[in-house]
Amino acid sequence: MTGKDRDYTSTGQAPWKSPVLFSVVLHGMLLVVVLVGWQWSTPVHEDTPRSIVATLVLQQPESVEPPTPAPTPQPDPAAQQRRQEEAARQAAAEAERRRQAEREEQQRRATAERERQRQAEAEEAARLKAAAEAEALARQRAEEQRRREQEQARQAEEQRRQEQERQRAAEEERQRREAEARRLEAERQLREQQLEAIAEQAARDQAEAERQREAAAAAARVREAQMLSEKDRYLALIRSKLSRAWYKPPSATESMEARLQITLLPTGELARVELVQGSGNAAFDNSALSAARSIGNYPVPQERDTFERYFRQFTIRFTPRELR
Repeated sequence: MTGKDRDYTSTGQAPWKSPVLFSVVLHGMLLVVVLVGWQWSTPVHEDTPRSIVATLVLQQPESVEPPTPAPTPQPDPAAQQRRQEEAARQAAAEAERRRQAEREEQQRRATAERERQRQAEAEEAARLKAAAEAEALARQRAEEQRRREQEQARQAEEQRRQEQERQRAAEEERQRREAEARRLEAERQLREQQLEAIAEQAARDQAEAERQREAAAAAARVREAQMLSEKDRYLALIRSKLSRAWYKPPSATESMEARLQITLLPTGELARVELVQGSGNAAFDNSALSAARSIGNYPVPQERDTFERYFRQFTIRFTPRELR
């Protein structure tokens, strides 16, 4: 019988089924799982990925026959199983703790990296802002300087222009005064000449007007005499017609008098007759109105001015003594 047969016979199991060997293999597999899980949970951006390769080396029994071991007491399989499970649980808990610690470390590093980037970005933004503000301030100062220079140039140009304008205005004023003096002198001379001519013409006009006034006055006197003559003549004709048209009432006396206002048309037709002053005797007053209305056509002058002046509307005295 060989050494392998003796070892197999003393334990009652094959060497590869030994609990010790099984525990070593289980721990190796757990270690591989932990490492693989850790690799999967590790962020991709790590500079140096970590890897652990575990190799399980099984010790082959030597060909030389060992001395026959003394019989050992058989372990309790259930207790051994529990110890293995507890070891596996502790290994898994340890691996989970390490993974948790690794994740926390990674989160801390990521947070620190983000804070660093944020601070860097804030510093860069502050630097850019300061540079922009400095550049804007420089542009503003340059623009203000340019405006000041432009304003100074404008003021200088304005002063030069005002001086030229003042000189030009002074020259124009001098020329204007000289021209005004010449014009006033020419106007004075012309006015004197005009006044002399006007005086001469006024004398001639006055003489002519006086002659015309005298002629007009003479003509007016002649015309007035003619019109008065026409008035008296036509009034006599009208009284004659009224005398023929009047019928004296029995109650009329020689002392009675009525005044009639007669309005005529240019053709001699009666337009209106009114009693403006009664005699106190109604029969006498009515007989006077009837006589005036009975005349179909009054004798009137042909000259329109004589008619308008004396016969358009006139008052006639109606008495028995004048109408005989």
